[in-house]
Amino acid sequence: MIVENRCNKYTLDGKQSYIKGKAFVVKNSGNAKLKVQFFWPFRGSYWIIDLADDYSYAVVSHPGKKYLWILSRTPQMDPATYDGILERVRAQGLDTDKLKVTLQAE
Repeated sequence: MIVENRCNKYTLDGKQSYIKGKAFVVKNSGNAKLKVQFFWPFRGSYWIIDLADDYSYAVVSHPGKKYLWILSRTPQMDPATYDGILERVRAQGLDTDKLKVTLQAE
């Protein structure tokens, strides 16, 4: 499957950053563990550690807990939902203090 990461740097109208890669599902992981390759031959481990029943958000980390992303299908997330995610992530031993909320147009 194809993975595309795109953002505007620093401001809503800042320079656009883009990278495209490939994701490979880790066998017997129930589709919760991926190997993602942006540059050959390197592949990073991306684990889905929390997922909304309706797929409105996903929380992705690394087995060594070095990275953490909260991905939402909408620009704004309900504060109660976000706070619940943070509680569950902290319970898994991840540091949420370094999370940065991405600027979004309203």
